[in-house]
Amino acid sequence: MKVLSSEMTSLLDKLYNLRGEDSVILVSMDKEKQTAVETRDRTSALKAELQSKINDLTSEETVLAEEGEKLKTALAAIKKDEFATVIEHLNIDFDPEAIKSKVDSALPLTIEKVATEKKEAAEELVQVEDEMNAAITKIEELGIRKDEALSNQSRLNRYFELALSSNINITRDEITSLLAKFNFSEEEQREAAKLLMFPEDGLFDYEESFKDRPVSGKSIGEVIQEAREVTPVVDFTALAGTPEPEAEPVIEEAKEPAIKIEPIEITKPIVEVPVVEPSVPTAPVAPVGNSEADKDKLIELLTKLGFDYLDFTSNDFAKLLENYDEELISSNVALIEELKINKDVFNDNIELLYDRELKLKIEKLTSVGKAPQDIYLNPNVLVKYSLNELDSAIKTLHESGLEPKNVPLMAY
Repeated sequence: MKVLSSEMTSLLDKLYNLRGEDSVILVSMDKEKQTAVETRDRTSALKAELQSKINDLTSEETVLAEEGEKLKTALAAIKKDEFATVIEHLNIDFDPEAIKSKVDSALPLTIEKVATEKKEAAEELVQVEDEMNAAITKIEELGIRKDEALSNQSRLNRYFELALSSNINITRDEITSLLAKFNFSEEEQREAAKLLMFPEDGLFDYEESFKDRPVSGKSIGEVIQEAREVTPVVDFTALAGTPEPEAEPVIEEAKEPAIKIEPIEITKPIVEVPVVEPSVPTAPVAPVGNSEADKDKLIELLTKLGFDYLDFTSNDFAKLLENYDEELISSNVALIEELKINKDVFNDNIELLYDRELKLKIEKLTSVGKAPQDIYLNPNVLVKYSLNELDSAIKTLHESGLEPKNVPLMAY
């Protein structure tokens, strides 16, 4: 049994943190979002207060000007001598001319003071709105970044799941390109890729020990288990002779023991899948029923569309060959390019290349406000649902009082 070095243990500590709910990336984003939400709420309330203040000051400025003019007019019409007797007997200190003079002097300054206060409130309102809009934009950006981070985390967990089941069938470049998104150094990328592609006892021991450590109330094993319960996967590799599963495929349900799938009787002749060293890229193996000419046609089409067919696993290539439709595949690739979505969306979602409902499903998502970037970060929703099922999911969101545009695709 090979014992992991301290450097490799540290690397796994870092990887396993990124796999869990307490990922430093997710925690940091949540803190950023909380700060942005608090800023948005504070500035929204302050904006309402300033708008109310500005409205009051505007009204006050208008009333002062109107009433001031009326008062000056009224005072100018009063002749003190006409009321001299009554003013003298009542001992009233009343001098219309003196009062008018005071109004003429003080009123403009009073109106100017109100106008200045209103101007300052308006300038503060602009700053508050800028701060509020920046916070709203930050929240939206963090939503997109978190969707991407969760998608990357999902891929990382899938790679580990495959490695721990000794069934990893992805390329080194796929692993390193993913880890680069987590800001791993090139050396860390290489070491992690080696560990995942050629898992040793130390990795399995680390996984077992990690299950005993609480991570936000759950172990990473439980997180993976829940993912399996949501999406059970059965993977068969056809072998010559009596067909049997490559590994012991299971369908796992919540809180139920795994059920072993017995070998399925296959009547068609099956070719042998050649065994190769994992580090050496191999051409995908065509399934029986498709000639070498069909295989060559598919390779030629993929090359024409800008793909390297060696980037696809043998299983994915076989699926493409089985569902080969040059016009459909070309049309789906053209659709994705037209939406300015990176074609690497097909790498982990091979079914999209021959999905006859792809255009309609994308149109359905865009009709409820989902942007191409949302679809790129969460393409599994296109694989997960048929068009009718997607319609039902969106309808359910509406009936629940939720706006589909505001619900992340990974929650559909």
